[in-house]
Amino acid sequence: MKHLLPIVIVGAIAVAGLSRPAIAHSVHYQVENRGISVRVFYTQDNLASYSQYEILGPGDKIPHQKGRTDKNGVVSFLPDRPGKWLIKVSDESEHGIHGVQIKVQVNKSLLMESFKKPLVAMYTKLFVGLGFIMGIFGLWTLLKGKR
Repeated sequence: MKHLLPIVIVGAIAVAGLSRPAIAHSVHYQVENRGISVRVFYTQDNLASYSQYEILGPGDKIPHQKGRTDKNGVVSFLPDRPGKWLIKVSDESEHGIHGVQIKVQVNKSLLMESFKKPLVAMYTKLFVGLGFIMGIFGLWTLLKGKR
């Protein structure tokens, strides 16, 4: 009996040491208040919900991140270096595939410095107005030509 007690103690310590891998199944997380978010929409009321996207870092050929926008049409990512980042968003509808490419300039602090909108997005009202004027002029020319 005297010799059995040290064996039981050593066995208990060995079993306790072997049960450690169970800790490896825990999940850890960290919440940070940084990153860049882009909201994609067709109109103010028509969001690009669950659209596919791909994010390429400066000079990258392999995507930094891929996925789908959330239900509000938002893409969020955390840049790991400064430079020009490219976000490609595409969505398929009954009218075909719609897509946009957004260029975001990230500074040395890994914050957004600027982003570039396409010419049409910057001057939408001007393009609509010019189209309306050209349409009226076209109708006027057509009616004048029939006389």
